[in-house]
Amino acid sequence: MTSAPPHREIAVVAFAQTGHRRTSEELSEVEMLMPVLHEVLDRTGLKTADIGFTCSGSSDYLAGRAFSFTLALDGVGAWPPISESHVEMDGAWALYEAWTKLLTGDADTALVYSYGKSSPGSVRDVLTRQLDPYYVAPLWPDSVALAALQAQALIDAGDTDEPALAAVATRNREAAAANPHAQLRGPVPQGDHLVGPLRTGDCPPIGDGAAAVILAAGDRARDLCARPAWIRGIDHRIEAHGLGVRDLTDSPSTRLAAERAGAFERPVDTAELHAPFTAQEIVLRKALRLGDDVDVNPSGGALAANPIMAAGLIRIGEAAARIHRGESDRALAHATSGPCLQQNLVAVLEGEPR
Repeated sequence: MTSAPPHREIAVVAFAQTGHRRTSEELSEVEMLMPVLHEVLDRTGLKTADIGFTCSGSSDYLAGRAFSFTLALDGVGAWPPISESHVEMDGAWALYEAWTKLLTGDADTALVYSYGKSSPGSVRDVLTRQLDPYYVAPLWPDSVALAALQAQALIDAGDTDEPALAAVATRNREAAAANPHAQLRGPVPQGDHLVGPLRTGDCPPIGDGAAAVILAAGDRARDLCARPAWIRGIDHRIEAHGLGVRDLTDSPSTRLAAERAGAFERPVDTAELHAPFTAQEIVLRKALRLGDDVDVNPSGGALAANPIMAAGLIRIGEAAARIHRGESDRALAHATSGPCLQQNLVAVLEGEPR
């Protein structure tokens, strides 16, 4: 099932995030997360005891220890015992699990949060652990090198060029000037080539951050939020693990997820795309059939702040927040994980008619 049945409508009713920073070495994951949890609960007036289900997303590889997510539960408060789950994935996938939980009717509200501290180690090296362990990972191609292969494939296919990639970076970071949470705001030089054809400005910043949303069902959502962001459809798909059998200039999994989520049934006015590299926005725009009339990444997107394991959930939260504020009526949110857009999730959010 990929879209909520009419008798069980579910909405994002609150969203909060940290101010994303290059490093938060003075804070533990729990200390970084707690203010976000307090803020998202305060937005609805709920207490921890009012939450029917809690789901989180994070990575033990970033933290450098097994079952690191259990420490974050100190910030949530797990006593008296709560109904809780975790995904070793971006928080967007934790939101998907919470959405399915609410669909069953076992809970009316859910807290979803995710966090990541990328500053302590080398993210480029850590992310190689996502690769095929037999044929690709032993070669140690890092995330930037693989993104550069995708960018070069697009250039060779005539789909883009370096000036066009620079324009994507400029637009996103200029949009981030109005986002107080963004790590990079305003004009940022493209810089030198990091891994050709990608320059420094084509790549996301490394930083620490966390985010949280609250989901609620039916009339409970209307009680908690003046204009809920109803999840009209959500779906996620995956590409083949082997990079050599994929066309890196296209994203069939994104297109299929969008189709199953109902994104093509009616136009959207806003799209928050999880595109950490400029070339990936080119791929996603094509797969999602987004024209120039769609406001893409008004928050600045992942090029302005890319906390690993939280950036995808932030895309859903930012899209929902625009609906809450009345700045959007129908928005698309996208999250990705893995090299070269390997795994993709698409959600369609709508506000009630004004």
